[in-house]
Amino acid sequence: MLFSEEHIALKNTVNRIIDEHINPNVDAWEDAGIFPAHEVMKRLAEAGLLGIGKPEQYGGLDLDFSYEMVFAESLGGIRANGVSTSIGVQTTMCTPALTKYGSEELKQEFLVPTIAGDLVGCIGVSEETAGSDVANTRTFARRDGDDYVINGSKMWITNGVQGDWICLLANTSEDGGPHRNKSLIIVPLKTKGVSVARKLDKLGLRCSDTAQLFFDDVRVPARNRIGEENMGFTYQMRQFQEERLFVAARALRGMEMAIEDTIDYTGQRKVFGGTILDNQVVYHKMAEMQSELEAARALLYRTTEQYVAGEDVTKLASMTKFMMGSLANKIPSACLQYWGGQGFMSENWISRAYRDLRLTGIGGGANEIMLEIIAKQMGIYPGKRN
Repeated sequence: MLFSEEHIALKNTVNRIIDEHINPNVDAWEDAGIFPAHEVMKRLAEAGLLGIGKPEQYGGLDLDFSYEMVFAESLGGIRANGVSTSIGVQTTMCTPALTKYGSEELKQEFLVPTIAGDLVGCIGVSEETAGSDVANTRTFARRDGDDYVINGSKMWITNGVQGDWICLLANTSEDGGPHRNKSLIIVPLKTKGVSVARKLDKLGLRCSDTAQLFFDDVRVPARNRIGEENMGFTYQMRQFQEERLFVAARALRGMEMAIEDTIDYTGQRKVFGGTILDNQVVYHKMAEMQSELEAARALLYRTTEQYVAGEDVTKLASMTKFMMGSLANKIPSACLQYWGGQGFMSENWISRAYRDLRLTGIGGGANEIMLEIIAKQMGIYPGKRN
């Protein structure tokens, strides 16, 4: 993937906003356990960054997906993944299906103000018994005349406390099997019967408002359904491709910063007459980890190129997500080790990186699920062998 002047200009814009308006505040937001989502979204929207790949008629820039990846990688520079995760939900997780399959009325009501930063969106797929196993979704939307009546719950919902609407995956039929009985429905979060059961206390992403939501006889118009009824599982699987590439790109820069910060620290910290970085085992480890990141970056860029070309990237996207998830389990931990006792202190960002980046191998499809998908694509999954 070759960067044009436009790619570089977009990257510089994102970095400026992060440096001037986000990173100076992240420590306070982490302490508070929440950040001002509407304020941050509006600032990004004013720079045209919430609809990079969306059509101009809805307020977007109508650029190809490579620009979305430049944006996502740059967001890795935010020193609190709670903020970048929330932004990613807004741009790459709750809006792709709405953009591709939603009615014009639905796009005007929800997509336009979301791109403008006036509304904050959520994606409602996961449940306590249906995280990686999306087909096991229990939330049900029963048709009642011109409405759906929704009952159920959703778990681990980023933007669930401050959000204005949710792209909800729910069963809409008792027939057709688990892959042909679900629909995506937009539910305004102020609708009667929607409640925030609790704001979740998490290991990392401390400043993102992650919620458990309950839906008790929630009535919404049937026109809020995205696309065809019972096609929601298919739409969500397609939506996952962009989500997984976002997660991978964002983690890439975060891990790179962990290496950079560790090089700076170990190059200054004196022990036994020299710096920690003077030890071959340390500088070799830094070189090894940077090499692994560059290989992962090459895979990400290759996948992005093929996605932009309209090719099926299910296998490559799953490989990219798996590789980044695996490295995110390895690199921050290895870096923190070289900080010694300082690495165990919350006052040093490396400890936050260790906690925040751990989610890379879990959120948006766990590493194990990625391997399942890859095996199926290779034709070596039991029952799928050639």
